[in-house]
Amino acid sequence: MIRRLSLRSPDGRSIVEKEIGSGVSTFIIAEVGVNHNGDVDLALRLVAEAKKAGADCVKFQTFSAERVVTKGAPKAAYQLETTDKAESQFEMLKNVELSEIAYQEILDGCRREEILFLSTPYSVEDVDFLEKLNVPAYKIASGQVVEHFFLQYVARKGKPIILSTGMCTLGEVDAAVRAIRDAGNNDLILLQCTTNYPSPIEDANLRAMCTMSEAFGIDVGYSDHTQSSAACVAAVALGACIIEKHITLDKSLPGPDHSSSATPDEFREMVRLVRETEQALGDGVKQPSAREAKNISGMRRSLVAKRSIKAGETISLDMLACKRPALGLSPSLASEVTGHKAAVEIPKDTFITWKDLLVDDQA
Repeated sequence: MIRRLSLRSPDGRSIVEKEIGSGVSTFIIAEVGVNHNGDVDLALRLVAEAKKAGADCVKFQTFSAERVVTKGAPKAAYQLETTDKAESQFEMLKNVELSEIAYQEILDGCRREEILFLSTPYSVEDVDFLEKLNVPAYKIASGQVVEHFFLQYVARKGKPIILSTGMCTLGEVDAAVRAIRDAGNNDLILLQCTTNYPSPIEDANLRAMCTMSEAFGIDVGYSDHTQSSAACVAAVALGACIIEKHITLDKSLPGPDHSSSATPDEFREMVRLVRETEQALGDGVKQPSAREAKNISGMRRSLVAKRSIKAGETISLDMLACKRPALGLSPSLASEVTGHKAAVEIPKDTFITWKDLLVDDQA
């Protein structure tokens, strides 16, 4: 299913339109997430870098710390490794919140750069706010897969949903898909994801992406947290219609996700490899390319006389050889040539043609 996502100006005019789904160019999301560190200027720089790197879309996370975690909630294991251990998860998230005014500035930045804007909501209030921004679709984080009431709230907005499936079993994904479909929304794309930052390449499990596609008859993609482009390239080769990867200006910046994110140069290289992979996949029709066809005559061989053949001799296989170029009869016709008599003398190394043979003889 092909979907058309649009970024619109305040007066409703479409500034950017992108297609997403199987059968069109891979949709590449630059995940800013919270890598703006609560700084609008940094967010706008990331928007600009994402555009330069070739992303189709830049994605943020819309939340209020009060609505995401309890004040005493401990940090996730990976967050303890990348942020201040004395700081609570609540404090960490509070420091990277964005105001409603900040989102308007970011949207204006996306319009200037002509790049799509998406964001991940974490509560119904966040969804309502993003609706006011007229987002073209919703990206839902892996942690919300088991929150069926929330998924249905989003689904009823009637917009495409991109759902990450990190930490999930197939049964949990099935229940989430059913919840979304029961709410009347069939416009869903599932992303294979490993919720660990960074994630080792051996945990990518890209075949699970294919499993979900087959199980639910649905478009799929891949949200990457590894530290190379290999999994993204492999995912595209396996049929991913979306690739999502975090972007940062500097891996050493404070914050939970910077160290596992791609720099602009790394992101640009990933985009290049994805686009080359798309080209390499081709259309699936087994036939020579136009450039390849030009080499056929020089690389294939023809039937030639292995020795001088006298007129009237019956051609046998041991009288034939195959040599370049392909200017005579194809070697595939050897069985049809043998058994006929030579109409004329055929010197050694001469290309054999039908004119050289008595094709109506009774030999």
